[in-house]
Amino acid sequence: GLVLGVYSSEKDDGAAQFTSAGDAFDRLVSGKLRALLSLCGPPLKKGKTRIFHGLHQDFPSVVVVGLGKKNAGINEQENWNEGKENIRTAVAVGCRQIQDLEIPCVEVDPCGDAQAAAEGAVLGLHEYNELKQKKKPVVTPQLHGSAESEAWQKGVTYAEGQNLARYLMEAPANYITPIKFAEHIEQKLRTFSNVKVHIRPESWITTQEMGAFLSVAKGSAEPPIFLEIHYLGGANTDDSPLVFVGKGVTFDSGGISLKPSSGMDAMRADMGGAATVCSAIVTAAALNLPLNIIGLAPLCENMPSGKANKPGDVVRAKNGKTIQVDNTDAEGRLLLADALCYAHNFNARAIVNAATLTGAMDVALGSAATGVFTNSSWLWTHLYEASILTGDRVWRMPLFEHYTKQVTDCPLADVSNIGKYSRAGGACTAAAFLKEFVTASHWAHLDIAGVMSNKDEVPYLRKGMAGRPTRTLVEFAARLSQDTHK
Repeated sequence: GLVLGVYSSEKDDGAAQFTSAGDAFDRLVSGKLRALLSLCGPPLKKGKTRIFHGLHQDFPSVVVVGLGKKNAGINEQENWNEGKENIRTAVAVGCRQIQDLEIPCVEVDPCGDAQAAAEGAVLGLHEYNELKQKKKPVVTPQLHGSAESEAWQKGVTYAEGQNLARYLMEAPANYITPIKFAEHIEQKLRTFSNVKVHIRPESWITTQEMGAFLSVAKGSAEPPIFLEIHYLGGANTDDSPLVFVGKGVTFDSGGISLKPSSGMDAMRADMGGAATVCSAIVTAAALNLPLNIIGLAPLCENMPSGKANKPGDVVRAKNGKTIQVDNTDAEGRLLLADALCYAHNFNARAIVNAATLTGAMDVALGSAATGVFTNSSWLWTHLYEASILTGDRVWRMPLFEHYTKQVTDCPLADVSNIGKYSRAGGACTAAAFLKEFVTASHWAHLDIAGVMSNKDEVPYLRKGMAGRPTRTLVEFAARLSQDTHK
């Protein structure tokens, strides 16, 4: 199969405006493609397709897909590069049509941006069907032509990173337990000589005095794991690393503060923070990015049992602060509190944590963007600029003292794990809680609860767990590796 792009017509005559690959193919078939398109009715709109069969012996089926306006660039209102998003969407739609025809291989028009085209193809074709007997046919996308092969391969690597996060998040919680999660990531990193993976058991977590993390883990029969990854891509192994921290609750029942049963199955993806940061490190290693990255993922289940945290219990974090657990379903911040304390051991250039932390974040932004709370404008700028390129957007949220007061005004302990006004500003009070365990001057907390899954909002992702914002984290790391800031 072959996927070709066509731009929206800027003239009234409605003549198709092909990409250079489309023009070349049309010449190859003596202008038949252009002639057929003009016979098929009005010009193709963005993301819409037409399929032609029998035009050329090498390509029995050709899908022509609308790319929208030519030269669409950064859209200031949308905070993304519209041209790149149009290409991702168009290519994904075209590749899926080839898949529906059960054609095993598709060549893809680079559409002027081979990286975006590769991302659209590889993200658009991905589907979790590991446990089904009937599977969709596997389609292998390839670049049409050879002019942009390096950019194409980069796009494939970016997309495969996000697909790894999607795989981990989508898999059932009895398949991805804390130890199986850690082993899966270790296996992905086994081939890289500059990566060390430490799978820390419960005994190690105890010696580290991570009382907040352990208080969540003790409610489950599954033992906790603290996954620690060292990627040494920098010129010097002792250069200050970027530290990624990811919440790794492989299933979240809510604990004693039990969640409603409807939709609870989606809480297999409550380790989305760990999935995205670990997948970003796998991608960074594959790209051989020239910087050091450390990944930290506290992994456990949050279950209701005779050993589980009870509302009102007080636990002690690694830095000595006591925490009143007023709601056992606000458990992610307990894991992150200890992991963030531990992250300060590495003289980090920056600490970035990601977590499916609050339903309030979903209420605030929905699936449009990841909410970012940060004490560093330098860090924010890098994240924001990376997200414009990837189309996987971020939006800055407040870290006001106003919210800190709501978690530190606590009757029994130094800090409460929920704000004293309950649901009001829930994403902001969660961030304020985490801030109590951070002394680093460059720290960002990404609340990814709203972008955890995809219904139909991102057209180049199928329905299911989204693996967002893995590509933004990779692009951010790539930008940081080029930045001279210390």
